[in-house]
Amino acid sequence: MKCPRCGEDGDRVLETRTSQAGSVVRRRRECGKCHFRFTTYETIVRMPLIVIKRDGTREPYDRTKLLNGIATACRKRPVAGKKIEAIVNDIEDNISDRYQTEIKSSDIGRMVLERLLEIDEVSYVRFASVYRKFTNIDKFAKELKKIKKERKWKKRYR
Repeated sequence: MKCPRCGEDGDRVLETRTSQAGSVVRRRRECGKCHFRFTTYETIVRMPLIVIKRDGTREPYDRTKLLNGIATACRKRPVAGKKIEAIVNDIEDNISDRYQTEIKSSDIGRMVLERLLEIDEVSYVRFASVYRKFTNIDKFAKELKKIKKERKWKKRYR
């Protein structure tokens, strides 16, 4: 690290601390030549995630939109806010594990549906009705049959 005062490239680290839940490393340094002390911060730089919408348009990923969409589906249901936050964190981790810079909105929707089905069937159907664009009651009924069938299968093989 170059000294901000003299430009010398030889320093030593005096102290290292983590902050912001371990996502930032703060280092206190001292220049080997002029003994000037300064602080540096290290953070992880992630590539911005782009979401490809159904119509082909691209927009930056917005965590708030995902949180709000799931929260709307879970409104007046016994699903804690921490659980919704955990779903979003899990999805973001899943996406970043694949090192993707672009993802289809349908892939995100599928991930949400998988997680909602595990925690609350009503929230699942609410989210699915928007995600899958149910236009009539028959499509809704078909989705409910699918959930019932899956529930019976899980009970039988657990």
